[in-house]
Amino acid sequence: MIDIHSHLIFDVDDGSRSLEESLNIIKMMYEAGVREMIITPHYITDSKYVSKKKDNNKKLTILKKELKNNNIDMNLYLGNEIYIDRNIDKLIEDKEVSTLNNSKYILVELPMSGHFNGYQDVLHDLKCRGYKVILAHPERYISFQKDFKKILELKELGILFQSNYGSILGDYGLGSKLCIKKMMKNNLIDFFSSDIHRLRHSDFIERAKKVMRKYYTESEIDDLTTNNAYEIIK
Repeated sequence: MIDIHSHLIFDVDDGSRSLEESLNIIKMMYEAGVREMIITPHYITDSKYVSKKKDNNKKLTILKKELKNNNIDMNLYLGNEIYIDRNIDKLIEDKEVSTLNNSKYILVELPMSGHFNGYQDVLHDLKCRGYKVILAHPERYISFQKDFKKILELKELGILFQSNYGSILGDYGLGSKLCIKKMMKNNLIDFFSSDIHRLRHSDFIERAKKVMRKYYTESEIDDLTTNNAYEIIK
């Protein structure tokens, strides 16, 4: 499997707090069946989560070296989870943030409980500039839970959706769980990922897959957990 959303660049956001913690989480992800991960630290303008691409790359190099020293055969790539901003294209051009593995794919986050006026225009403009926009965990946004049509509207714009395994398991509350089930039923999800921040039991992906099998064939699950993400990696 390939995971395109994780927070394992240590001590830069609300994810891993140390190199050791990152190593332990990656070991757990390997046990869960993941073999390639894109590490996507938060980038939120005017906040404390603004670690730059060059600094993230330095820490990623350290992490890769420790993986090799510990014989952990996990391939790592750099990206960002970029909080919605009208200047995302400039942030990319100035090398403040990372696209996913230096591809045209970008991972964008919306407010969890608030609203960003004109978010559709921002996402559409990024598409017009040639980026392939992936919206992180749409099932978690309260505005989408209250108005499912907003998800359908973004899908019509050509926005791709990355959903969290944990949403299926109820990790983010009932609203997210109900919303992701509706998304699965309507075949709206393009990628499943962990959005992993902390160490947990390695069976969480398999437990989520058991629920996914009510909505998808095994071939479709392979696409959603591996094959679609391979298009980003390559």
